[in-house]
Amino acid sequence: MDIRARLGKNVRKLREAKGWSQEDYADRAGIHRTYVSDIERGRRNPTITVVAKLAKPFEVQPGQLLD
Repeated sequence: MDIRARLGKNVRKLREAKGWSQEDYADRAGIHRTYVSDIERGRRNPTITVVAKLAKPFEVQPGQLLD
């Protein structure tokens, strides 16, 4: 599986487990909702800084989003 697809799948799974909409999650992560949508669909290639922002609301290490 492509790493972008893996990241998107993991973000979506964690977000849905929390019961958050993409907008709720984007607000918590400090990024735009459409960017979250693109990440979940594997259409973005985020920087490591963005991956860290994505991990923070879930209270996980950035690397765990790539497993």
